[in-house]
Amino acid sequence: MNILHISDLHFGPRHWDGNDKVLIKKINSFNSDIIINTGDNTTDGLEDEYVKAGRFLKALKCKNIISIIGNHDKRNMRSHELFRKYIYNPEIIYIPEMEKTKKQHLFLDREITKVRDNFTDINFIKSVSINKQVVLIISIDSNELYRDEGYVEIEVLNAVSKQIKQMEYDLPLLLIHHSILGTDECPLKNSASIIDFVHEHNIENVFCGHTHELEIMQTTDLYKGNSFTQFMCGSLSSNNHINDDNMFLYYENMGSENMHLFLIRIFFKEGLVTFKEEKIF
Repeated sequence: MNILHISDLHFGPRHWDGNDKVLIKKINSFNSDIIINTGDNTTDGLEDEYVKAGRFLKALKCKNIISIIGNHDKRNMRSHELFRKYIYNPEIIYIPEMEKTKKQHLFLDREITKVRDNFTDINFIKSVSINKQVVLIISIDSNELYRDEGYVEIEVLNAVSKQIKQMEYDLPLLLIHHSILGTDECPLKNSASIIDFVHEHNIENVFCGHTHELEIMQTTDLYKGNSFTQFMCGSLSSNNHINDDNMFLYYENMGSENMHLFLIRIFFKEGLVTFKEEKIF
């Protein structure tokens, strides 16, 4: 099973000046069974940005394209609706509105908003069969409306856990926008809860974005013996840090002993887009 990982497209004023068609052609040259997109499709969560991001993603040639929402995508109260209209429309995992929750703006006040769905989180589970292997893709929405820091509601984790325990699968993968290992300037405020969730469900691979920087970390609980790897992908097509390049990751034979990871860096200079491929392991 081969997975291609992109993140942080940032359509809008932060989207790069490179040729998107060249980038799409390069992505489509890989033999991807699944493409995962770990958030920040837009810059300000505006509808025209969502339209452009959706058009870009629809041009990718892969049967299974799974996208999640990022903090920049949640910069207006219609963001969750726009995401589902233009980017990805999964079956959302809801919790009762009467639940006592700590996540800000998790439920919008129906008396003062005209949105169709007042529950702003986009948490879902997607089962994908690849070569007789059932891959369970778990998406946890770590984003709060109008904020760059992350927070995950405990009641949501409980609801997702309940569904996971009712399913049969071979390989669980977690997609989340923020790092769960606390290496971010705008961190996930209750990352310990997500780490407990990862250990509970024996999730060995976590995929995230948000920082625009490549980071691959493995952590082991020496007492309980649980271990997982977090793959943080940089930005695909953003006006990134000064003199920095954009990138994406390609996981070949994911979930097997013969797995290889490739880093594809993207450079834009004097109107030309070039690529440099590196085999990490």
